[in-house]
Amino acid sequence: MTRFLGVDLAWAEASDARPANETGLACIDETGTVIDAGWARGTDAVLDWIGSMVEPGAVLAIDAPLVVNNPTGMRLCERETGSRYGRWHVAANASNLGRPWQGGVSLRKRLEAAGWTYTDGLEQPDPARPTFFECYPYTTLVGAPEFGYDDKRPRYKRMGVALPVQDRRLARALVCDDLIERMWRLADASPPLNLASHPLTDTLVTECSPLLDRDYKHREDLIDALISAWTASLWWLHGAGRSQVLGADDTPSVDGHRATIIAPARPEQRRDPSFARLAALG
Repeated sequence: MTRFLGVDLAWAEASDARPANETGLACIDETGTVIDAGWARGTDAVLDWIGSMVEPGAVLAIDAPLVVNNPTGMRLCERETGSRYGRWHVAANASNLGRPWQGGVSLRKRLEAAGWTYTDGLEQPDPARPTFFECYPYTTLVGAPEFGYDDKRPRYKRMGVALPVQDRRLARALVCDDLIERMWRLADASPPLNLASHPLTDTLVTECSPLLDRDYKHREDLIDALISAWTASLWWLHGAGRSQVLGADDTPSVDGHRATIIAPARPEQRRDPSFARLAALG
């Protein structure tokens, strides 16, 4: 039974002066059963958790920049996120070598040293080896029709500043609870995700989203890890039929790594308009 791991990585690494922020973790299998879920702090703890979950053929999706070759500006995959998903109010933050947070790059290098294979989505990896790729949960939410976000992304992270703080927190919690309800319905999807199969993920449904920022961020990180794990399952099951590779035309680095994001996509979100026409005919 193949395992699918999701990591919502804290981009900034720990230092002597400041510990790392929480990283959300989730592992599911082909039936949608949540094998494990939780949090960790720092690259060492994240790697320990991944090592405890890995099996031959496991697929890991990481929400963090894993390959950063550009000295300044945005990576191609980030620009394409905005150009193809902007209509759904989805864009990406800029990653470059001038930014201080490179936790994803460090994690990629250590995973490769541990026997994992990074895939940019353009070549079929060895199915017997554990593989990992970069994802972006917002593209999953608007790119996978199962979630039902046909017009724009849910604002479960930042609600803007138009409302007073307390009203903003309440509105954010309501949006988050609606997202969790949609995730609950994935139990019958292809691929499935069964939140009720694990005590911790079951509480996402049985307990309302908290209002305090620290408690809310704790929950948000777990949600993004679950969405990332489901993205890994979707890519494994349906491949390019349900997802696209953002940054596919990027120039690989000297060691052959290309910075890409594997993103679930509706036909109208793809670069090639002929795909949309073919999908409509099919």
